[in-house]
Amino acid sequence: MPAARPFAVYHEHPDWFRPLFAELERRGLPFVRLDPRAHVYDPGEKQSPYALVFNRMSPSAYLRGGVQGMFFTLGFMAHLERLGVPVVNGSKGFAVELSKARQLTLLESLGLGYPKARVINHPSKAVEAAEGLRFPVVVKANVGGSGAGIVKFETREVLAAAAAADQLDFGVDHTALVQEFVPARGGHITRVETLGGKYLYAIKVFTTGESFNLCPADICQRADGVELVRSACPVNAPKTGMKVEGYTPPADVIAACERIMQTAGIDVGGIEYMTDDRDGSLVYYDVNALSNFVADAVNVVGFDPFARLVDYLEKRAG
Repeated sequence: MPAARPFAVYHEHPDWFRPLFAELERRGLPFVRLDPRAHVYDPGEKQSPYALVFNRMSPSAYLRGGVQGMFFTLGFMAHLERLGVPVVNGSKGFAVELSKARQLTLLESLGLGYPKARVINHPSKAVEAAEGLRFPVVVKANVGGSGAGIVKFETREVLAAAAAADQLDFGVDHTALVQEFVPARGGHITRVETLGGKYLYAIKVFTTGESFNLCPADICQRADGVELVRSACPVNAPKTGMKVEGYTPPADVIAACERIMQTAGIDVGGIEYMTDDRDGSLVYYDVNALSNFVADAVNVVGFDPFARLVDYLEKRAG
């Protein structure tokens, strides 16, 4: 009897997915790790050696020497899909993950609120793009991740000076957003996690206001001060100062998040939103196809999302 084909977990980050691997090993499910930073595939092959491929590629990979894997991944996912391999977070969803501009187009198409923005591809257009926006604004690279490439500008003059001095970071695809900076009411944002296009759980993340990196696996405390075990991060990872608590959003927000993910083609991911303290409006501002899940989830949301994730992978693999 031939051996069962393994799952393939396609990832480059050394720590984020250790809880996933532990759950796969606990169930005795065969799996291999594929590294997007150095990979090869044959477009002419007729069958894949994998029962399922789970795309865990991150847009922030360019910060870790992985830029060569980012756009390569789009072609590889399309190849696997042509072969009929079950692909979790395939080419459609990953294309949305890779482009903040495309995320805004998606939100606009669904009639959902988001921080007002313009998309540009040259620093000379930054000041023009800011016309009609409320300052402060942020300039954020279109391909980001983990808060990378986001800079806040308090005034039009400061933005103009940075543009003139060629100090704006447009990232790896030379595209950026000029976007209103939204002050979060209550000092927190909400992150909704979805699985299979359906709501899984949500958390409130209380920020220090000094960082744009809200990686859930990096959060070190519950809102009531209980220390969290960050199993997805290195043992010596610095404490971030962020705090978190479990939360159930209103039904209309849950429905909106499910619509976002289903339309985007994202199987596993998270959506971040906040209430704009200037006018009380709800704005969605980040769509993630790569979710690390919150640190010490049982202690925060009451269950282990990695167990449910592997249930989903088994179901998708048939």
